[in-house]
Amino acid sequence: MPGIDECLTEAMTLPGARGASLVDWTSGLALGTAGESPVGDHETTAAETAELARSAAEFDTFLATDDEAGGTGGAGGAGDDGGPPVEDLIVTTRAGYHVLRFVETSFDSSVFLHLWLDRDTGNLALARMRLRDIAEKLVLG
Repeated sequence: MPGIDECLTEAMTLPGARGASLVDWTSGLALGTAGESPVGDHETTAAETAELARSAAEFDTFLATDDEAGGTGGAGGAGDDGGPPVEDLIVTTRAGYHVLRFVETSFDSSVFLHLWLDRDTGNLALARMRLRDIAEKLVLG
């Protein structure tokens, strides 16, 4: 099973990939990076994307309800199965796409994969599916 560096290297093989990182959304720290950063500094990018991820993971609006995925709704910040309440976030800009994929772990999961794609050469649908696969096989330990 691949670790952080192998998963980030695999993410960088996606069409249009400009940069990738694994970020702890609690601390805002990058646990690993590959490629470029949209602002020229991976730590700044990690801190900024962590704010977005933290908001999505903690706001009640984005939690599953009884009608969705068998959840019970309400506050708590995690799905009923102990995993993150949000699967992924997609932010589109004029020049690119940012895909944040939450990683489910056996411990209190607070990490996500961030992939930055070029808008002209990236394939958003493919990136989302492949990030899901990468996140599922990522070994953190």
